[in-house]
Amino acid sequence: MMQHTGEIQVTKRNATILQTIRTDWKRHWAIYVMALPVISYYLIFHYGPMYGLQIAFKEFSPAKGIIGSPWVGFKHFDSFFNGIYFWRLIKNTILLNLYDLLFGFPAAIILALLLNEIRSGRFKRVVQSISYLPHFVSIVVVAGLMVDFLSRSGLINQIIGIFGIESIDFLKEEGWFRFLFVSSGIWQGIGWGSIVYLAAIATIDPTLYEAGRIDGANRWKQTLHITIPGIMPTIVILFILQMGNMLSVGSEKVLLLYNPLTYGTADVISTYVYRKGVLEASYSFTAAVGLFNSVISFILIVAANSFVKRISENKLW
Repeated sequence: MMQHTGEIQVTKRNATILQTIRTDWKRHWAIYVMALPVISYYLIFHYGPMYGLQIAFKEFSPAKGIIGSPWVGFKHFDSFFNGIYFWRLIKNTILLNLYDLLFGFPAAIILALLLNEIRSGRFKRVVQSISYLPHFVSIVVVAGLMVDFLSRSGLINQIIGIFGIESIDFLKEEGWFRFLFVSSGIWQGIGWGSIVYLAAIATIDPTLYEAGRIDGANRWKQTLHITIPGIMPTIVILFILQMGNMLSVGSEKVLLLYNPLTYGTADVISTYVYRKGVLEASYSFTAAVGLFNSVISFILIVAANSFVKRISENKLW
């Protein structure tokens, strides 16, 4: 009898859910239609290709196809973990992202706070426009400028030559690569990254600043005790997302700047995947490396979110 009652309750609950869906569809059908192209995009280009992840556990052959290729288990994962380049790739990838997290992530916040203090609207717009412009410059163009400026006969060496310093071939020395990669990334992205924080600052209640001024708080104390706490939720969310990219470095810029002389500090997981997958056609091996990268990134996001939940009320979910 109790089992029969439970089945009736489940049936009623399902009917209620279906009725809610029908009602919501009738009321908001236009919104669902507008969302359909976006949903279709993610289903086709993001979730659909996940079917091909199984080649990470197969010896994939284009002639045999995904289904016809034989299973090899964790062979490709073992090859990667025991490879001579494994620790170098992990180290370089983490260090590049760590430097970007330490210097690039706060840079956009600092710029937003500084722009917020500018009282001249015209000057503020000029500074914002100048800081945004590098974001719209192609990475290929940025890399080309760096190659020209940093060569032995480039502008930088001509400037330091005035002070009697011997010319340096920056892009052919391992020790310079991380600094150049991170600093150029900050230059290109600092203005665009500050937009989010400026938008968050704009949502802060102005009465809080009025109360602060009444209490005798100067501009620095208002920034410290009102502005920064006001944008802290935004900072936390972007920090968590940044943590998820700790093993992901954009391969385009590295590929354009690195060379065999700088592999020791410049070779990262994404460039290794490019060389093995595209140049050597090791599709199964690179699929295994990419799957490993994605799993670790997911774990890092979950861990960062859990850590933030323990120390504050701000979290991603």
